[in-house]
Amino acid sequence: MEKFVVSARKYRPVTFSTVVGQPSITNTLKNAIRNNHLAQAFLFTGPRGVGKTTTARILAKTINCQNISEEVEACNVCETCQAFNEGHSLNIYELDAASNNSVDDIRALVDQVRYAPQMGKYKVYIIDEVHMLSTNAFNAFLKTLEEPPSYAIFILATTERHKIIPTILSRCQIFDFNRISVDNIVKNLQHVADSEGITADADGLHIIAQKSDGALRDSLSIFDQLVSFAGNNLTYKDVIENLNILDYDYYFRITDDLLAGNIPNVLITFNEILNNGFDGHNFINGLATHFRDLLVCRDTVTLPLLEVSPTVKEKYKVQALACSGEWLLVQLELAGKADYQYRSAKNQRLHIELTLMKMCTAIAGSSAEAGKKKSEQRVLTSTAAAITSGTTATIPPIAAKVVEETSIVSPINNLIASAALSSQEQKPVSEEAPKINATPSRPVLPTFKKTVSLSAKLNVGFNKKEEIKSGEETLPDLSTSFDQSSLENIWNDYASKLEKAGRMSLSSAMKKRKPIIDSISQLIFTVDSAAIEKDMNDEKSELLAFLRKSLLNYQITLSLLVSSEDLSSEDPYTPSEKFKKLAEINPAMNELKKHFDLDIEY
Repeated sequence: MEKFVVSARKYRPVTFSTVVGQPSITNTLKNAIRNNHLAQAFLFTGPRGVGKTTTARILAKTINCQNISEEVEACNVCETCQAFNEGHSLNIYELDAASNNSVDDIRALVDQVRYAPQMGKYKVYIIDEVHMLSTNAFNAFLKTLEEPPSYAIFILATTERHKIIPTILSRCQIFDFNRISVDNIVKNLQHVADSEGITADADGLHIIAQKSDGALRDSLSIFDQLVSFAGNNLTYKDVIENLNILDYDYYFRITDDLLAGNIPNVLITFNEILNNGFDGHNFINGLATHFRDLLVCRDTVTLPLLEVSPTVKEKYKVQALACSGEWLLVQLELAGKADYQYRSAKNQRLHIELTLMKMCTAIAGSSAEAGKKKSEQRVLTSTAAAITSGTTATIPPIAAKVVEETSIVSPINNLIASAALSSQEQKPVSEEAPKINATPSRPVLPTFKKTVSLSAKLNVGFNKKEEIKSGEETLPDLSTSFDQSSLENIWNDYASKLEKAGRMSLSSAMKKRKPIIDSISQLIFTVDSAAIEKDMNDEKSELLAFLRKSLLNYQITLSLLVSSEDLSSEDPYTPSEKFKKLAEINPAMNELKKHFDLDIEY
């Protein structure tokens, strides 16, 4: 029975022309050989499985060939080529630095360098995984690497260039090997399949190429594994089943359901994916990649970035037409957030399901729609400014549409927009269009004839339950008048509220003096000291909110004045004032203060 040789070894490149995916490097090396410009040391660096060691062997074989062709390739006929092919060439030494990384190993290598080649021009030393050498071994190698004999050439190979000391790097010509593209890997796999008499689907080969992550050796290992599983007829289904990869169709189906907002179908499909043994984390990452590919398909400039088979590429093009760029960006953001939070989620399935529900309801408006909404919002803002400033203005027609499409947050904007809607829907009492005639302090809104539900129409948070049953009604004024008695009752209610909260000092100060109505929306409150003024300023925002809601006047302002009267006969407020009052009644308090060294200022 013939011994099986893995494809990675059986189809290993033996000439520069058969090296896959590294044309710039092979052309540079061929020109150096042709022009006799070979350096004494080379460093081949790059990811695994991209041809570093293979290229080093081809270079060593070619420079020792006795009959180099015009294309600068080894002849494979001469004595040195035959010795290399049979594996007993005395001119090429390979050292695995991972297991020979000590100073003694490098010294043994340096001792061999002193002997000239018996056959051929050069002695070539290939040191693989050179980053594994110890620092002392690197230092022992420096002198020989910098000034080797004329017949000695060193080729160092590594996947981790950053671990090599700078003094070594400075003595080498550095060649960076790139990851091999998906198309190049697919072509190589197809060549191997044809050579072995294996029928393979193009879609399946693309999946293998993507799974190998740019490493040709990995792709050939996966290919051998799949051939052992499926035999000489390798299908797309065999590939995704053996490699445990989600089918593209799942992502296309879910995207169609997301566009339709069909939450039940999305959840059922996700449940099917989990039942097939796939991980939710891999699924959400694959969905994000699918959205990325759809985004790539929207522009012909970025279309080459899509590394899939031609059949799948056509599916992407069709589905990309149904997705807007804004929608895809929103979905990518949601998928990225789900990926980031997946590990910390307690219920990971629910976490993905919630993300899918959000994706179903995600709507990203176009830039034109966003501009339209901004324009409508500016009209609404200008209308509100006209009303609150007291100028004569007519509510523009577009405001009626804004109230239907825009979410209004503040009570004032709700009132303006509702009035605008009514002005467009209802015919006013007068023949002319209703106008807003108001003074700066009391703006008045127009009167309408039709019966309306006040709480439903205004929605301003007044908690009104009554409805206007008949007759003409006027919408409530934003600056409703109130008398001194009503003000004092509400003022005392707030003071009692502070007292229950344990804020006795501020409550006493509010009960001691009463606010004065300076105008319909202006209150003045006089305090006894700067300390009380500070406390009142800290409480001012909550106090104003309470007064405005209770008095139905959202324009109330409060000004604080510090009293200039002699307050010696008034009740003490601060701790210092209380101590001073006690000291006047009982002078022994001063002695007590001195005895205990109390820090009381008065």
